[in-house]
Amino acid sequence: METTPILNLLGVCKRFPGVVALDNVNLSLGSGEILALIGENGAGKSTLVKILAGVLQPDAGRIVLDGRDLSVRSAADAAALGFGVVHQELNLLDNLDVAGNLFLGREPARFAWAGPLRWIDSAAMVRQSRPHLDRLGLNISPRTPLAQLSLAQQQMVEIAKALSQNARILVLDEPTSSLTRAETYRLLLTLKDLSRQGVSVLFISHRLGEICEIANRVVALRDGKNAGELPHDRIDHANMVRLMIGRDLRSFYVPASSTARRIRLQVRGLRTTAWPDQAVSFDAAGGEILGLAGLVGCGRSELARAIFGVDPMPAGQIALDGRPLRIGSARDAIDAGVYLVPEDRRRTGLIVDMTVRQNISLPALRRFASMLLIRPDRETRHADQQVRMLQIKTPSCETPAMNLSGGNQQKVVLAKWLGMKPKVLIVDEPTRGIDVGAKAEIYRLLRALADQDVAVIVISSDLEEVLGVSDRVAVMREGKIVGILPRSEFSERAVMDLAFGTASATAASGGGDRS
Repeated sequence: METTPILNLLGVCKRFPGVVALDNVNLSLGSGEILALIGENGAGKSTLVKILAGVLQPDAGRIVLDGRDLSVRSAADAAALGFGVVHQELNLLDNLDVAGNLFLGREPARFAWAGPLRWIDSAAMVRQSRPHLDRLGLNISPRTPLAQLSLAQQQMVEIAKALSQNARILVLDEPTSSLTRAETYRLLLTLKDLSRQGVSVLFISHRLGEICEIANRVVALRDGKNAGELPHDRIDHANMVRLMIGRDLRSFYVPASSTARRIRLQVRGLRTTAWPDQAVSFDAAGGEILGLAGLVGCGRSELARAIFGVDPMPAGQIALDGRPLRIGSARDAIDAGVYLVPEDRRRTGLIVDMTVRQNISLPALRRFASMLLIRPDRETRHADQQVRMLQIKTPSCETPAMNLSGGNQQKVVLAKWLGMKPKVLIVDEPTRGIDVGAKAEIYRLLRALADQDVAVIVISSDLEEVLGVSDRVAVMREGKIVGILPRSEFSERAVMDLAFGTASATAASGGGDRS
């Protein structure tokens, strides 16, 4: 697609203490073009987005829009210049409803002539919100409090907010990371439609299949520098991986080192508050990775939270290594060796204002205490060991977690559990917003844990992922497990048939127990 560039980034540089985030980066975006920006976590993509959004200012280089140099000093500047930005981590307010978030700072007003005494026109705001929600197939009331929405629904609200600004240039950083396939498909159709109307799109995603589907051109960053680009006719998975990491990736499934497995976790008749009428039963063995698949809202995350003790468990029994286990809180689960890596790493997996060291040591502070006082030197030795083992890219262990890329934040969440010798590790959406190179590292890490007799349970909405890493896959629908597939029966069709309830009675009768 040949278009005249409307946006040019020329020699853009950005440095942080100990890190060169962007090093002489050049990028152009044409009118109506969908440009995909790819790269590993830490390559500089999100830093570039923040510069365009006015959150950060470059240390050197030029931003040229319509042939004129410009300076983007704030989010208000970015919006006034025609940029609509969706950041990787959501920027929404839980204490407002959907309409309030969509029009935050742009609220329609009654009695506008009254200046500071004007009233927000709530009815108009709700009315104007509806078309933007409908456009994305988001069937919720604009008056719904944001806190009541799932992470996927909040992601769609963030996208609707960007679309509501009638932006000339849409910048989307991992917009589909929490979306179902149906939601993703609808979003990609909307972006194609906007492109035909002349809107330019800068699209960042680690889901390479989406890029093959939507992009007119691909630009890759590696270690903060331009690593090359691909025209439309050369966009494929292998070429993108080579640009990003400089090598090919093999299939990420690694067979278990042994087929002799003992049951570590037994769940019988467990009911959750989200699905109180459905009982879930299954076994997870040490040495295996058990995938948990299903449609968004089917109860996978609620099941994980109930096992971990974050959510109440109205009924059911849990046994660990054959012994009954009573879990009334997350502390009970942690003391027993049952750990959860949650879906939303920033809100529930990390304390982002704290350092890497503090986050890694947080669940086991007693191990680093002497005479009831925390010994930072002990914490540091442990954190340094985990950083090396997981290859976490951070200037030091004293770097705040908020300054790390998404993939490295996820590694920090994993690191805090790995040093505590888990017996059961439940990982909810382990690679959301993470590049293919970091994904492969995390998959190898999960397999290494399983080979140490840990029962690993992986919850993922990415079918390619759950089929690629698991030894068995349990499929949930409407709060219950409707079938368990051995690896010999893996296929996307088999999983989706169970998830939608179109599988045969024989296939669905796998039950909840390990077979």
